[in-house]
Formats: sequence, structure tokens, C-alpha cells
Amino acid sequence: MYDKRAKDPIYYVQVGIRNGKKVTTKNVAKIGKHSELLKDHPDPLAYAKSEVKRLNEEGGLTHLSLYIDLDKRLDKSDDNTSRLTIKNIGYLVLDHLYKKMKIDDFIKDIFKDSKAEYDALSINRILTYDRIIDLGSKLHTIDNLDKYFEDPVFDHQHILRFMDVLYLHFDEYIRYLYKASDKVLKRDTTVCYYDCTNFYSEIENEDEDYIDPVTGEVIEGLRKYGLSKDHKPDPLVQMGLFMDTDGIPMSMCVHPGNKAEVKTVLPLEKELVRVVHNSDFIYCADAALGSYDIRKFNSMGGRRFIVTQSLRKLPDTLKEAVFNDFNYKLLTNDRDIKIRTLKEFDPPCNIALYNDKAYKVIDASKEMFMNFYEEKIIDGKKKLVRSKAILDQSLIVTFSRKTYEYQRNVRKRQIERAKELLGKKDPDQIKKVPNDIRRFLKRKDDHKDLYILDEDMIKEEEKYDGYYVIATNIKDRSVKDILDISHRRYKIEECFRITKTDLLGRPEYHYLKTRLIAHFLICYTSLLLYRLLEVDLERKGAHFTTKEIINTLKNMNVASINDVIYKALYTNSKALEAMIKAYGLGLDKEYYLLNDLKKLTKNR
Repeated sequence: MYDKRAKDPIYYVQVGIRNGKKVTTKNVAKIGKHSELLKDHPDPLAYAKSEVKRLNEEGGLTHLSLYIDLDKRLDKSDDNTSRLTIKNIGYLVLDHLYKKMKIDDFIKDIFKDSKAEYDALSINRILTYDRIIDLGSKLHTIDNLDKYFEDPVFDHQHILRFMDVLYLHFDEYIRYLYKASDKVLKRDTTVCYYDCTNFYSEIENEDEDYIDPVTGEVIEGLRKYGLSKDHKPDPLVQMGLFMDTDGIPMSMCVHPGNKAEVKTVLPLEKELVRVVHNSDFIYCADAALGSYDIRKFNSMGGRRFIVTQSLRKLPDTLKEAVFNDFNYKLLTNDRDIKIRTLKEFDPPCNIALYNDKAYKVIDASKEMFMNFYEEKIIDGKKKLVRSKAILDQSLIVTFSRKTYEYQRNVRKRQIERAKELLGKKDPDQIKKVPNDIRRFLKRKDDHKDLYILDEDMIKEEEKYDGYYVIATNIKDRSVKDILDISHRRYKIEECFRITKTDLLGRPEYHYLKTRLIAHFLICYTSLLLYRLLEVDLERKGAHFTTKEIINTLKNMNVASINDVIYKALYTNSKALEAMIKAYGLGLDKEYYLLNDLKKLTKNR
């Protein structure tokens, strides 16, 4: 840049700066005065142009002289509130995985026939990243769009319209995310874990069902009163989740809060069987999601199951086999052991035994009905009868002295608290619910308002202390391997915790069913993206907690210096170094040129 009207112009290097739709220019370096350059160069203008060309080819300036006016005031603004001018670039790590999954291609496809004038690609990306980078409502996202380096532009109404479209493609999007993520990071689907959780809604009344006046179809409300583990009297939304062996989500369903969990499994699993590359996986879940029909389904097609089994609900014959103190072995060395010995030995004298477990395998095969019929002759007549087969399964019973002591101590404290209620006379205050201390109280014979400790109940519960039972049809793996698979169910609880706490899955700031479901779909996408990042780092030998990874991404902010250079406002860390090593994004610098950061947001 130079003043063409000047007799002795000064040549400068200039950069163009885009701020939304507005483009401005700024001098960033001085090449020299025409008369001074003429001493060494016959054509100063040609030399100046060659210098600019060289700098462009080399990727821009590496050394700049910045002039700071300490008396300069902030520019005038019509905003009522001052804004932060720092920009987050931590989202570029997530963006790297997002690009590799080519999610933009899916969004383009579902909007190809749409007349929408908003930027659907940016909306999906930013909503997904915002669950991780900056928790809040959709309005919060709109108010803080300028925190992202690329300055996306869209309104709240655009988000709502986008969510309406996304909801219509719920199943397609779930399938696409699984297939795309499998190409980015090879998924281990040898074991598929399933569980359900509830998200309570802060509304006074549940959603009413709606009957379509034309078709007569009953459209069920989403937020319904149902069973809640924390007993909150709020309408619930239920989420069912499948995850793979590494804890990465595979599929999801959203149902009203009053729907029985067990009814959510098979429809979603049948869909999953059609999507995964190996459908002969092991299904693993807790007792509530291991019904007879679910076990039967997972005894076909090469599939197998490992489900928690309630000891109290076993038939008496199997209970007798469990409590029979024979054929138990130690898990570590298969040495014969008696449960009586584990209950009576002094733990400080043998810590290894205290930390060990005893186990027994019991055959629990049973006859089951199949979903087809065969012709049989009954009383001289041909009849179609439902075919039967044997559900081949075993019970693996374990006993842990450590668990035994823990459950005894918990019950001891509960009994002490129950004794404190004995002075209460109002029967309504002695209602019993599962795991409530009031289950240890009972009405004294011939006394309407007098309660005593239920010693029979206490003794009955004590029988089960320390025992744990799982049911499985796996024959080709060791007991220890099967127990290890079952133990990893904790990862699905971890997925729910991350979704609720770290991704702020609730509260949901929507009322329409379509947008509520779209909201959970966005949360699911964020969870998937985070888990891919976490597992990818783990496979490369870097292990970090959820807080360490997310806080690192949140803290990766930069500040502009004269709209040309950006200074890092964050420190280095092991988590950052691991991400830089994994993806080579070069985000561990103290200073960045504007063009260098722009390159990371291009090629979409």
C-alpha cells in the first residue's frame, strides 16, 4: 500500500480484516520510503510488490512492529452491555473430529430441498460445541456467538426452525453418526451396553396427550409423571442409550417418562442390529433390562447376553443352590472356599482374601416359547402350536466380604434412623418404599398406632448381604472375563452423568415435543464427539478426566492485538499437548497470525 499522489511515497504491507460482512484494512509493516529504497533498488515499487508476494508465499509476517497509542479510547458502541473480545479456539479440536465425520454432508442433504435462508451447517456445529464449551440455553448461545473465533451469524428463531427439521430426521441422524464415527475411530462392538435414565422437567403439569382430529391418532405427550430415583415430583423424559465397549454412544431413544424401561430395549436393539457391522455382540444390562423376552432375543443370531439377576426374585430351588455352601471357589486362583469362612475370618489378618471374591456357576436353563408355530397331532387332530426351545443360561453367583461389610454398615445406620421414628404415632408417616428406612418398621399386633422394629425383615435382608448374581449364556469365556464385562456397565452411568452435568442436558428450555427431542439429539451428538476425543486420546496412551479435557477446551481463549495478531490467554498442559500430538493443529503457540487461525476454520 502506498499513496500514489505523494512525490516520495512510503510503501507498507497491508492486510485485509473481515468482521462479519465488513472488510477493513490495516498497515502491519513498513517496507520503506521510495527515495531510500531507490539507493539499492532501481524500481522501488516492483521491489515492494515482490516483498508482499514473498510474504504471502511464506505464509505471512512472522515479525511485526505494532504501534500502541496509550491514550486511545474504546470505540463508541450502541450496545447496552460491554462485551468480552476474547475468542475461543478450543472448539477447533472438536471441529477437527466433526469434519472427519463429515456431519456437514448429512446436514446439507436433509436441507437440500429446503428454502431455509439460515446457515443450518453453522447452527448444528455451534449447538454441538456449545454443549461442551459454554453450557446454557439456546438464547445464551445466541448472546455469546461472538466468543467463537469464526464469528457465526444466526438468530434464535433460526435455531428453532433448524431443530424442527432435525427432529424429522432423528433416526437417520443417529444411524449416520454411528457409521461416520466408526470410520473416524474403529468402534469395538463386541459388547453393547444398554441403560435408561430420566431427565426431570421443571414444569407443574405433565404434557397432555393429543388426538389428531383428522387421523384420530393419539400423539403421546413427552414429559410424563413416572418413577424417579430421587423421588422428585416432576414430569420426566426418559432416555435409552446403547454404548460400545469403550463407552462411546451407539444409539439413543427418547420416550415419555412413564414408559416402562424394559419396553424400550428391543425396538432400539433391532434397529442397532441392522446398523452395526457385527450383529453377534454381547448384550449387557442391569436386572430391570434383562427380561425373559430380551434374553430370548439375545440368544439368537449369534448374540449373547450378560444381565444382572435379582437374587430375591429367583425361584426357591435356585435360591437354595446359591445359599448352599458348596462348590464355591476363589476368583483369583479357583481354590475351594466356604462362604462361612469368608464371613468369619478377621479381615486385617488377610487383606488379599478380603479383596477377593468367591464364585459359583449354577445352571439355570429354562424352557421358552419361540415366535413361530409348528404342526403337531394332539388328540388325533393336527394343530398349530407355538414352538418351544431351551433358554440356555447360567447364573454366576459371587460373594464379597468387602461388599458384605459395606451392606451391613449401611443397614445398621438405616436401622438406627428407623428407631428414631418409633415415637411417631401417625401411620401416614410410616409408609414404606423401596430402600426406605421405614421398611424396617411394622405395626405391633392389636395396636393401630404402635410400631416396632420388623426383626424378620432385617433377618431376611441380611441373608443377601455380599451376594451378587448375573445371568449369561456365554460358555467360551472365563468367569473373570464375564464379570469384568459386567463391571464395565459403570461407563454407561458415566455417559449419563456427563450428559446431565458436563453437557447440561437439563433443564430443557423447550415446550414442543419436537424441539425437546431435538435438544436431546444435540446433547447426544456432543456426548458422542466428546467420547470420541477421550477414547482417541486413551488409545494413544493419554488418560485424562472429563473435567480436565473439557476445562482445557473451555480455557483455550485468545485476545486480538490490533486485529492482526492473537495472543493465547491460556497455559500449556498435558491435556493440550496430547491433543496437539494427536491432531497436529498447532494450538500450543503464544501468538497466532490472523490468517493462521482462519486456515483452521476453512476447508469445510
